[in-house]
Amino acid sequence: MNAIREDMALASHDFGHIVESRPLGVVRPRSGGTVREIVSFAGARGLPVTARGCGHAPYGQGQAHGGYVVDMGGLDEVRCVPGDRTLVAGAGATWGEVVRAALAEGLAPPVLPDHLGASVGGVLSTGGFGGSSHRRGLVADWVRELEVVTGAGERLVCSPERHPDLFGAVLAGLGQCALIVRATLRLVPAPVRVRRYRLYHEDPAGFFTDQRRLARDGRFSHVAGQARPALGGIWRYMIEAVTPYDGGLPRTDGLLTRDDLLTGDDLLIGDLDHDRDTEEIEDLSYAGYLHRLDRDERLLRATGEWDRPHPWLTLLLPEAAASAFVPAVLAEAGQQDLRCCGVVQLRPLCGSVFRAPLLRRPPGELLCLLSLMRTAPPTDPGTVQRMVAANRGLYERARAVGGVLHPVSALPMTPEDWRVHFGPDWAGFARVKEQYDPRHILTMGYGLWA
Repeated sequence: MNAIREDMALASHDFGHIVESRPLGVVRPRSGGTVREIVSFAGARGLPVTARGCGHAPYGQGQAHGGYVVDMGGLDEVRCVPGDRTLVAGAGATWGEVVRAALAEGLAPPVLPDHLGASVGGVLSTGGFGGSSHRRGLVADWVRELEVVTGAGERLVCSPERHPDLFGAVLAGLGQCALIVRATLRLVPAPVRVRRYRLYHEDPAGFFTDQRRLARDGRFSHVAGQARPALGGIWRYMIEAVTPYDGGLPRTDGLLTRDDLLTGDDLLIGDLDHDRDTEEIEDLSYAGYLHRLDRDERLLRATGEWDRPHPWLTLLLPEAAASAFVPAVLAEAGQQDLRCCGVVQLRPLCGSVFRAPLLRRPPGELLCLLSLMRTAPPTDPGTVQRMVAANRGLYERARAVGGVLHPVSALPMTPEDWRVHFGPDWAGFARVKEQYDPRHILTMGYGLWA
């Protein structure tokens, strides 16, 4: 009985610690067949069903008030097929487990989320951005095949060739048409070691110019960035850029013209406008780089910050607008809590590399992913709600300059908001929803449907 109460209490919350709901029950399947039985049972009664991986939703998206939460933790199979350069992973497996199995064969997924503690199913349902997204798109863009259970209680295998409409609606589809049970991922050869550069800019214009250059020319395999608080109330901007490195000259993959006067690191960063006195360069194993956030998570858990409310907001902006939008937002009094209890991520992206049809992105080629990763006091609900309200204001301002929401955010959305979000693809999405989840029981926490 205590275990049941603990499961129910866990499923009533998520990483955001903002929205709380109460399911009728929590079920832990060990097979896709059991998932089908759960969905069929709930569907016949019109009860909500939501899959829960590692519980990292920020605003109740993975909760099922008055229905059933399907805890996917038991579906944690990970099996690498090196000859085929693929890996089969259960929806409840973590990306850390995927990385471990793939690297053992000298392989890796082309794109990985920054946080390897997230579940396979959860990341694929939202799309998944990573350090290599500027060159290789979403995590979800590298899925070969999915096993799913639809809202109608069908257990299907889908791919670009089999049920392609369903396949396209599941990847980055927010769990609206089917629950992922298992995914077959494509792999590529993994480097053994990498060289990481951290390049600092005092001037945001120089930072965005350099990020734009790196996203466009592809000299680095992984590129990310941050705005970091500095003395005097200002912000410094940091680019983190990574390239495979075998101990010789850094690799350029033929994308840069070699100048005989340039050697070593100058081949990669000699033309950038960062502060050369503060640059940081280090070599580390590829596994070490992929697990770079593990230490931060342990620290946040030890201090209790991991369990505080997280009113995060993530936006996709046209890169041309980001260079003015971001500094203006960070200068506002309402965003000063980010200086002590938050992280500001800035990721350069290229629109043409994304393939998942339901990923919303601004028009144009050069984009910027802005994530405001706030932490709020656990005993001050008023502050939390103020931050959520501020998210709405920033979202509206982003839309005014061509930006769109990335749904992994603490932001209440109405069905009309979602219609605007999906724009001309809304009607097709709704048709697939009616076919595969006619009772509208799946993943209701996003609020897509009236």
